[in-house]
Amino acid sequence: MDDQNKNLILATALSFLVILVWMYFFPPEEPIRDPNAVTTAQTDGTATPGPTATPLAEPAGTASTAAPDSAAEAPRTAIDTPRLAGSISLRGGRIDTLSLKDYRQTLDVESDNVTLLSPVSGPEAYYALFGWVPGGALEFDDVPGANTEWKQVSDGDLTPENPVVLEWANARGLTFRRTYTVDEDYLFSIQQEVTNTSNAEVRLAPYSELVRHGEPTDLKGFFIIHEGAIRQSGESMDEINYKEMRKLDPDPRWGATTEVVPITQNGWLGFTDHYWMTMLIPQADQPFESVVRYEAGSDLYKTTARLQTLSVAPGATETTTTRMFAGAKEWETIRAYQNENGIYKFLDSIDWGWFFFLTKPIFAVLHWLSGIIGNMGWSIIALTLCIKALLFPLAYKSYVSMAKMKELQPQMQELKEQAGDDKQKLQQGMMALYKKEKVNPASGCLPILLQIPIFFSLYKVIFVTIELRHAPWVGWIKDLSAPDPSSILNLFGLLSFAPPEPGSIFAIVSLGILPIILGISMWLQQKLNPAPTDPSQAMIFAWMPWVFMFMLGSFASGLVLYWIANNTITFTQQYLIMRSQGYKPDVFGNIMSTFRKKTGADKN
Repeated sequence: MDDQNKNLILATALSFLVILVWMYFFPPEEPIRDPNAVTTAQTDGTATPGPTATPLAEPAGTASTAAPDSAAEAPRTAIDTPRLAGSISLRGGRIDTLSLKDYRQTLDVESDNVTLLSPVSGPEAYYALFGWVPGGALEFDDVPGANTEWKQVSDGDLTPENPVVLEWANARGLTFRRTYTVDEDYLFSIQQEVTNTSNAEVRLAPYSELVRHGEPTDLKGFFIIHEGAIRQSGESMDEINYKEMRKLDPDPRWGATTEVVPITQNGWLGFTDHYWMTMLIPQADQPFESVVRYEAGSDLYKTTARLQTLSVAPGATETTTTRMFAGAKEWETIRAYQNENGIYKFLDSIDWGWFFFLTKPIFAVLHWLSGIIGNMGWSIIALTLCIKALLFPLAYKSYVSMAKMKELQPQMQELKEQAGDDKQKLQQGMMALYKKEKVNPASGCLPILLQIPIFFSLYKVIFVTIELRHAPWVGWIKDLSAPDPSSILNLFGLLSFAPPEPGSIFAIVSLGILPIILGISMWLQQKLNPAPTDPSQAMIFAWMPWVFMFMLGSFASGLVLYWIANNTITFTQQYLIMRSQGYKPDVFGNIMSTFRKKTGADKN
């Protein structure tokens, strides 16, 4: 076996191993759940108790577990921005209905907008609470809690131009005001104010909290994407999925499995989904306790930011402000909040993965190209050109070396005849020949090895970033983050029946147009060189393009498109460089040779 074939076998084996491992850890995405399907709704009362007052008092106390009374719906104030629609419940002042105007559940233009937050009275309740925890002589009844009936003292709905102000007073001379503001995108600001008109100093601590009833039903559960609690401590990023939240150590102070981390500055925390997230963001210089906990009895997942306890003198007013991000994980929007609003490392809320040093710049270039071209599919092709241009010096050396290896074939054959069965003599002779001709037989593997982390990183970018979600390319490709929807089984739509659903046992043979083009591009790339004389090698090379074609059939269209573009550019580069070195690849002859061999085998 000559060294060039060794390199090709190694490259093929490495690529095959990568795909096998990838398919094992990251199986095809489950079909999108129908948002209109009937689900078993949680009920209020004893089955799914509503939000409780957070047990943050000094000393530690136990909060009430009474659920909000859903029989009489509390008054609401609408939230209406260019990108959000929802409402604030005056019971507890909860932000508990929120949908995203720019995003739909499916590609159908008539499908519902994506719902981010939901009230406690319905299924999959998910909402934001803000309030105060009593300290000193105060009791829980002396501060506003989850069930407090607030009064709106401002006019109109919550819009970017119009804040909403709520007010509540207790019987001990404390008046609480809460002011909600929201910008044009996804950032809320909640200002909490307490005025002490009594004749005694009071102590209390402000908090903000996100509550989620049960795991989300659309949980992807892929190793490649984090879903669950996330926390920026100012020093590190911590990710805690729902399973890990259930396994946290019990803490009697909180009455739940809990993890408490003190944060001195630049902190934020919340819940992240595949494409959406809700984050609590205290002021950058504000110390607070970050609390992640799971209440097993009521199946509640909570993330809480408890600020420092305040002492409010008679006649004094204290004010704190916490921001909340609730929306889509858009790279440009989140970067603006990081750079212009001072939210520390907010771009890390997007799960860039282990190869973040590659995924971040790859996506930045892809986003920039998309801004110029206006289409993510063509931008992926342009990105492939950029990557190939960056790796061209290595590719050039590799293909020059391959061309020289071809020229050395007669001399290598002479060495084999002279050495006979003496493998050591053959090896020494070949090394001397390589040194004399300045040929590195291993150089052909380096571009392949570099492609592996690039492949992983691009897959991560395509799977994680919302900019690829429902992004069209041409014709039948309406969503680059999903597999090619066409199928050879119905002749790519010419026949009336629908192809098998993803996850079906027949889906693997339901090849789309892009995977078939991928297989052909790999097959043509092989034809730059004659088929190996060794039968085992020849069989491996004959089957490999078609194995890849089937294995990648369920991958995201954007990734398959990248691979096709990469193969096409590689073929062109290799052909031109090898010709420039005096070796003319006989592509047509190699193709015809393949068919002649098959015909000859058939005759026998």
